[in-house]
Amino acid sequence: MHDAASPRAPHKESSLTQPVVQPHADENAPTRRTRLLFFGYDSSEPSHIRRIRAFTDCGLDVRAATMRREGQEADGGPEVFWDNIHLGTTQHAAMGQRLRAVAGAIAALPRYRKQLAGFDVIVARNLDMLAIAAAARAMLRPAPPLVYECLDIHGMMTDPGAKGRMARAFERRLLARTSALVVSSPAFVREYFAPLQGWSGPVTVLENKLWLGPGAVSRPAPAEAKPRAAGARVVLGWVGALRCARSLAILAETARRLGDAVEVRMHGIVHRHALPDFDATLAAHANLSYHGPYSYPQGLARIYADCDLVWSQDLWQWGTNSTWLLPNRIYEAGYYGCPSVAVLGTETGRRVADGLGWAIAAPSADELCALLSRLDARQIAAQRRALLARPDSDFRQTCAEIRAAVEQPIAPK
Repeated sequence: MHDAASPRAPHKESSLTQPVVQPHADENAPTRRTRLLFFGYDSSEPSHIRRIRAFTDCGLDVRAATMRREGQEADGGPEVFWDNIHLGTTQHAAMGQRLRAVAGAIAALPRYRKQLAGFDVIVARNLDMLAIAAAARAMLRPAPPLVYECLDIHGMMTDPGAKGRMARAFERRLLARTSALVVSSPAFVREYFAPLQGWSGPVTVLENKLWLGPGAVSRPAPAEAKPRAAGARVVLGWVGALRCARSLAILAETARRLGDAVEVRMHGIVHRHALPDFDATLAAHANLSYHGPYSYPQGLARIYADCDLVWSQDLWQWGTNSTWLLPNRIYEAGYYGCPSVAVLGTETGRRVADGLGWAIAAPSADELCALLSRLDARQIAAQRRALLARPDSDFRQTCAEIRAAVEQPIAPK
C-alpha cells in the first residue's frame, strides 16, 4: 500500500529525446549511468514520485511514461518533476475505462518511438503498465530487458471466475516477455506468482521502505522516547492512503467504545470512492480526527511523534492482497519510533510481531480495544526506544537495493 504525502513541484511534459533529470548527489551512485524507462499508472501517486526520485538520486537517467488518475489533483496530488510522456487519464474503479485508456496508450506509442529508444532497461509498475511497456519494447531495436514491478495483487487477478482466469492468462503472456520480477513482499511470490502464474524467473524483493531525500527530519534518539503523562489518552494513528472501509469501521468503533481513553488521528489522502461515509463517520465521533494530506518526507516525523501507535493493517482485500502485502506504514512508523498494530496470520502481522509493535488475533474492534486497554505508557515507550535503536537500513531503502532490483537483467553474470 502507498502513503498519501503531497509534495509539489513544477510539471514538465517531454518532447525531448534525452532524459532530463536533476539527481541529488549520492555517494553510492554508480559511475556509469544506467538509462531507465519507467512506466507508471499515475504521475500524481506519491509512491511513484518517491520511486522516480530514488532512481534519480541513485544516479539513474530516467524518463517516465505515465498516466494520471482522474481526481488526484483535487486530493492534493503533486505535479511531476521529471521528463514525462503523458499516456492519458484513467478513472478510479472503472475497469472498462482503464482498458480503453491502455488500448489508446498502446495505439499512441509509435508517435513516441524516438523518445522511447536508447534505454538500458524498462521498468513497468503494475499490469496495465506492463501491457503498454511490452508493446513499447516490441517497437524497439535493440529491445531492452523488461522488469515488472508489482506492489499489489489486484482483486481481479485472484478471482476464481472467468474474468480472473482471463486476467491471469493475459498476465502470463506478458510475464513470458518479462526478464525479471520485483515485488514488495515475499508473499506475492509465495502465494501468487509461483503457484498461480508459474513464475520461476529472477525475483527481487524491494520492500516498501522509506526513500528520504534532502529535507527529511532525522530520527529521534532512543533516549527521547519518554512515557506519556499519567492519565493521558492513547493516540492511535492511521496514516497514508485512507481507502479501507473495514479499517475505518474498526477504528471508529474503537473510538466509540473507549471514549476519552483513546484518540484516533488520521493523516493522508482520503479515497472517497472507497470511503463514501468518511465525513459522516468523522462527525459522529469527537475523538476521531482528520488532519489532511501531509508533506513527504518533512511531515512524517511530527505525525509519528504525536502518535503512540499506528494502525498498519490493510483489510481492503482480505485473504489475498491485504493478507500478503507489506505496507510502507510499518517502515515509516518504525523509522520514527512509533509502534505498529497489525493482525496475526498476515505478512504485515508477522513482520510487526517481529519487533515492530503488536499483532492482534483478528481484525476487530474487540481485539483492538483489548490491546489498547492493556498497554501502559511504559510498554509503549519501551517499544519506541527499541525501534529507534534499530539501524536505519531496517526502514530505509539504499541505492544498492534499488539498483540491484532494476539492473538485475543487465548485471554482469
